[in-house]
Amino acid sequence: MAEENIKGTVAVIGAGVIGLSTALKIQEAGFKVFIVADHVPGDPKSIHYTSAWAGAHHVSSAGEDLEQREMDRETFKIMWDMSANEAKHCFMRISQEEYYEEEAIRPDGLEVMPDYRVLDKSELWAGSKSGVSFTTLTIDTAVYLPYLLSVFYSRGGKLIRARIQHISQVIDGAFSHKEEKPDAVVVCTGIGARSLGGVEDSDVYPVRGQTVLIRAPWIKFGRTLSRKDGVWTYIIPRRSGDVILGGSKVSNDWYPHPRADMTQSILERSLSLCPELVPPHLREAQPSHKFTVDDIKPLIIEEGCGLRPARKGGVRLETTIVADSEGREVPVIMNYGN
Repeated sequence: MAEENIKGTVAVIGAGVIGLSTALKIQEAGFKVFIVADHVPGDPKSIHYTSAWAGAHHVSSAGEDLEQREMDRETFKIMWDMSANEAKHCFMRISQEEYYEEEAIRPDGLEVMPDYRVLDKSELWAGSKSGVSFTTLTIDTAVYLPYLLSVFYSRGGKLIRARIQHISQVIDGAFSHKEEKPDAVVVCTGIGARSLGGVEDSDVYPVRGQTVLIRAPWIKFGRTLSRKDGVWTYIIPRRSGDVILGGSKVSNDWYPHPRADMTQSILERSLSLCPELVPPHLREAQPSHKFTVDDIKPLIIEEGCGLRPARKGGVRLETTIVADSEGREVPVIMNYGN
C-alpha cells in the first residue's frame, strides 16, 4: 500500500483468530496495522492461547439472537468463499448432522445453511428427539492461524510480541516502531479482557472445553449430539485427516490441563455417537464385534483444553474514547466475548 494512501495507523491487541481477522479487515479498509500480542500462531499450545485449541466447525448456536445470527451468516459466507479459493487448504466442506435430546426450536438459525433439512424421526440417533442436517465446513486452526498471519505480513503488517499490562501502554506507543502512537486501538484479547488494565471486564468468564485429537482420515462428515444437560458430543474432521472429538463446556473452570476422566468420557460418548471411528480394517474383520474405546485409543494424537472467552451479555463490540498521556483522544474498540 502506497504511503500516501494510508488512512492512519491502528493497533490490534491480540493475535488469536479474532485479532488476526480484525487486523486483516482493517488493512483492507486502507489502514496501516500492527498487532501487539503475548501469544502468536506457531507457539507451543498452552491454556493462554485459546484459538489454537479450537475444533473447529461452523455451526451457529445463535438461537434467537438475531444480531449473532447475522454475524454467523456473514462469517460463513466469507469462509465458504475462502474454502474454494486461496485458503482452501485450511478448510474442509462436509455434511453435518445435529441431534438434540429435546425438540429443537424452529427456526434455529441453521436453516440458511446449504442443503438444510429437518431429519425424519426414522433418521434420529438413539435418544434424540429432533435433528437437522446441512452442509458446512470445518477449520483446521493449526493451519488457519498461520495462514491469517502470513496474509497480514504480506500486506505490510507488523507483529510485536509483548505482554501488555494496560492498554495505555499501546495507546502511548510503548510497543510500536519508533514509539509511533496509533490513531485507534482494537482490543481482541478474549479471556484476557478480564484482567487487562484499562479494560478489566468482570463480565468475561471462561467456559472450559476439553477435546481429544485423533488420526482418522476415513471420517469425512460431522456429527453432534446436544444433551438436555448442556453437554455436547461432537465429531469434527479436518482436511489433514485429523479429527477432533469433544467435548465439554464448564463455566468458570480455569483448570489448565486435560482431565483423565473427561478424556474417557469424550472417547466413550464419541464412539457411541460415531461407531465409524473404529478403523475400517477392524470393522471389516469383525463385523459383529462390540468395539470399545480401547480400539480407538491408538489413534490419539493429543488431549487438550482451552478457555472459551464467554461474556455475560454476549459479544462486546463498542467504542470508547481514552486520552493518552498528552491528552490526545484515541478511539478504543472493544471486540471480544461470545
